[in-house]
Amino acid sequence: MDTIDGSAVSGLDVRRPGDAGFDEARAVWNAMVDHRPALIVRCRDAGDVVAALALARREGLEVGVRCGGHSVVGHGVPEGGLMIDLTPMGAVRVDPERKRAWVQGGALLGALDAATQPYGLATTAGNVSHTGVGGLTLGGGMGWLARQCGLACDNVVSYEVVTAAGEVIRASADERPDLFWALRGGGGNFGVVTEFEFRLHDVGTRALSVELDFPVGGAAPTVARWRDLAAQAPRAATYTAGVHDGVVALGLVWVGDPAEGLAHAAELESALGTPVDRRVEELSYLDLQTREDSTAGHAVRRYWKGHYVTDLSLGAIEALLATEPGVRAGLQAYGGAIADVPDDDAAFSQRDTRFEYVAATGWTDPAEDADSIAAARASAARLEPFASGVYVNVLGDDGAAGVQRAYPPAKLARLAAVKAGYDPDNVFHLNQNIPPVAAG
Repeated sequence: MDTIDGSAVSGLDVRRPGDAGFDEARAVWNAMVDHRPALIVRCRDAGDVVAALALARREGLEVGVRCGGHSVVGHGVPEGGLMIDLTPMGAVRVDPERKRAWVQGGALLGALDAATQPYGLATTAGNVSHTGVGGLTLGGGMGWLARQCGLACDNVVSYEVVTAAGEVIRASADERPDLFWALRGGGGNFGVVTEFEFRLHDVGTRALSVELDFPVGGAAPTVARWRDLAAQAPRAATYTAGVHDGVVALGLVWVGDPAEGLAHAAELESALGTPVDRRVEELSYLDLQTREDSTAGHAVRRYWKGHYVTDLSLGAIEALLATEPGVRAGLQAYGGAIADVPDDDAAFSQRDTRFEYVAATGWTDPAEDADSIAAARASAARLEPFASGVYVNVLGDDGAAGVQRAYPPAKLARLAAVKAGYDPDNVFHLNQNIPPVAAG
């Protein structure tokens, strides 16, 4: 990009290959991704985003938008293109009286939690604090509060968006409701969100985690009892199951009064029987939100596949228990406030799902790439006959077929029409892409 006139980048914080900070800015959570943009623009506000998009148009550069960098395929880092880096835009402002938070587009979940928890407030956020608020929320946003408070996208009051044409607009239930509907689960297809306004909830500051370990051999009836209890669980409880190297951990996460959680956990253990190991931990909500953080930074190579499951039948349970060695497979319960929202109210789909399933692997040696990816795929393939769809935020290299699994045909057609209205040239296509198609 040495040919760019200096005036074109005047006032912008730009990184080119070879510049100090370039490699740090392009690094993402999955060490398999080693993309090299031609130009990185580190944006401080919506005006910088507008200028970066104008520069990309003039130079004919493909655009990627990077926040937390958790896309497993590295969508935010365009090879040879222009990366809009939102990470400098990480501020969170809270009004505890109105129970509102205004979150810049580059903020991480940890910043949101840290700003709201001093008031005993929170809104639904994911389970890893270094995930970007933007990517999580635009895909829907599952987290430990979702059964109580709805998905992250259900708690957005308004969005500030920079469109492909460089216009700064606002979307809410009353202003551009078509875009507001699409942004609630439709991913990063419609523009660059530079600010989210969230509704906050009184959730307190305490949590409880329960994990009861059983050998996978003969565990199917135990998992079935866990499944049945999950269907009747209080909304403060999110039931979880995990399989790794011959052990199935059955339990829950409780956000609220730990004493009530402990009473519920005792009922769970009584119903499931004596485990070979148990981990019951009272912790703060902030500690809960950081306990799954990666201490290895961006050094781990990663791959995952996911499904939605509406009926965890005996066949599905047996497929879960047959998870490949080295793969961590997990279930997280849905229902509650997630299912309260009518399906047509937002782009997010399949609110009747009972569980989200993910098979994930992490490794450091490139020589293990093929075997590790194959193991995750094989584990997920066992569950696929029982699947009803997929969460768009766990899609990776699935392409158009994955997007078609994430949304039903009528909703996908509606999303394509909104896309045609706000991004007719598909500038924002480095995502789980919905190509623009005009309605009618």
